[in-house]
Amino acid sequence: MADKETRTHSIDELGELLSRIREKFQWLGDYFDPAALEEQVAGIEKQMQQPGFWDDKHVAAKVSSDYRRARRRLDRFGRTRAEVEDGEAMVEMAREESAASGPEAAASFIEETWQSLSETLSHLARLEEERLFSGEYDDGDAMLTIHPGAGGTESQDWAEMLLRMYLRWADNRGFKTEINEATAGDDAGLKSATVTIHGENAYGLLSAERGVHRLVRISPFDAANRRHTSFTAVEVSPLVEEDVEVEIDEKDLRVETYRASGAGGQHVNKTDSAVRITHIPTGTVVQCQNERSQISNRATAMKLLKARLLELEERKRAEEMEKERGEVMEIAWGSQIRSYVLAPYQMVKDHRTGYETGNTQAVLDGGIDGLIHEYLVLKAGTASGQQGRE
Repeated sequence: MADKETRTHSIDELGELLSRIREKFQWLGDYFDPAALEEQVAGIEKQMQQPGFWDDKHVAAKVSSDYRRARRRLDRFGRTRAEVEDGEAMVEMAREESAASGPEAAASFIEETWQSLSETLSHLARLEEERLFSGEYDDGDAMLTIHPGAGGTESQDWAEMLLRMYLRWADNRGFKTEINEATAGDDAGLKSATVTIHGENAYGLLSAERGVHRLVRISPFDAANRRHTSFTAVEVSPLVEEDVEVEIDEKDLRVETYRASGAGGQHVNKTDSAVRITHIPTGTVVQCQNERSQISNRATAMKLLKARLLELEERKRAEEMEKERGEVMEIAWGSQIRSYVLAPYQMVKDHRTGYETGNTQAVLDGGIDGLIHEYLVLKAGTASGQQGRE
């Protein structure tokens, strides 16, 4: 282990990494066109300063979203450009020191430069991620709901495993999470769970997870150690700002209160204040049980309902455009988007993209960025996505 920690890279390796960074940065510069971005930002700022801009809340929300996205891309591009220039200077300094004092004497600075370039490459990947988002709500927060399929304890345990996976993924990205509802299974796992995830592009990223997830494993609940297949559905909706209007008629709602029975420990308030709201026309059901009062739980549940109905509306709009709905499968047990096979071999495979990995534990520990990225690239256009990864 010590050998790995003290290993340094050669000057040639530094040069190769810098070349990769330059190529990717050049491609992203051509794609984003910072001069055009500056013009777009200035134009939107002027539009937002016009009298009466906020009179039409829907238009104002859309323009504000466009502004945030353009401003963030421009700022991130500027920061990354400065990092690339610093990296070029560091590599030149490393070459000079290595030539003057020898590779061994320059080893420490070479390794420092390598670490700096590696961080720049990571930041370039985040910048590249930006091009994959174009939806009105992609840059905002998300609400993720997990529903186990038929199969009782097996599927309910799988639902809890998925919740853990998403919470770890969010934590790894520095996102904030709130468990709004987590109803414990009869023997293990969860009957349902809803979590809100706050972070940059949270909805855009998690939209890749909408669909049915299939688990194949040797069941820990089967005394005969037989292999079982379980299914769990994941729904993802945008968590929108308060000023985004979604028409909800109180007469269309069925509101129920119940005692929380979640598996969330301190995250769940186990009192009679839990609230379940059903939107009768669509059959949409939302629950909240982690707030301290019934009034607070109802307010949060209404916010979650608003997000779900908005997502349904967006999905309907996508169907009319004959686009996204062909890619985002319906929540049906025969249409899984991804399989997680733990026995007789180890593999996670996304059936939409063909992307697969044998490191199942890393995926279940939240390492799903590769799976998400491949789907978003496919959605944005395979040809342009491939060019960006070369």
